[in-house]
Amino acid sequence: MLEQIKETAAFLTKKFGRIPETAVILGTGLGELVQEMVDKQEIPYEEIPHFPVSTVTGHCGKLLTGKLGDTFILAMQGRFHYYEGYSMQEVTFPVRVMKESGVKTLFVSNASGGVNPDFEVGDIMVITDHINFFPEHPLRGKNDDRLGPRFPDMSAPYSKRLIAAAFEAAARHHIRLKKGVYVGTQGPTFETPAEYKHFRIIGGDAVGMSTVPEVIVAVHSGMEVFALSVITDMGGVGEVIEVSHEEVQAAAKSAQPKMTLIMKELMKKV
Repeated sequence: MLEQIKETAAFLTKKFGRIPETAVILGTGLGELVQEMVDKQEIPYEEIPHFPVSTVTGHCGKLLTGKLGDTFILAMQGRFHYYEGYSMQEVTFPVRVMKESGVKTLFVSNASGGVNPDFEVGDIMVITDHINFFPEHPLRGKNDDRLGPRFPDMSAPYSKRLIAAAFEAAARHHIRLKKGVYVGTQGPTFETPAEYKHFRIIGGDAVGMSTVPEVIVAVHSGMEVFALSVITDMGGVGEVIEVSHEEVQAAAKSAQPKMTLIMKELMKKV
């Protein structure tokens, strides 16, 4: 895998000229954040050696460089999911390439279902911790010490420094910001009422189908990580309601301006 990582990193460096030290992975309904970027260069995933291809509506499938505010960033417009049939190594391959290319800080966003009764649709939750409910671990198998340690510490996977800065930025701009624990699941089904209840009982505040694998690999690689969830439904609270992918996309899109503002403010701290 290391040879593939190096080959892909070399390809991107040649195409883009240089790779930023800050990267962001944009999830469901959040891909339009790239419209805020200027001086953009982009490459479709299918043109990148060894890269998977996004198959989910709302995930455009492009890798870009450009400036978001005053910060030069690398952006994934669309991610890869375990439920699409990819292995965990394929899902997290872009994070490995980022590290090889010189990325030091990773910002991650996603759409998630709320299980905390204090949340509302449209809220933005800063992820302070996660619970891994995926059936496969991205670090399973023989460890390559050149990529990271055999047993990486996960006591603080999400940067406390950037979490504090996010709440400071939200207060300055009068943005309602929540914090909580993200439960990562395999998908692709939305949760049953009993599953929503279970995830709340074990300490979850929101549940989704991504993020955890990428964060684990980023921490394994030695990156600083910050992550946001847009609460796109409250299927896990109160009366049982149906949840659709279209509604999730719409709710994520409506929260996008606030999320973009927070991201811009945080990137000044990198």
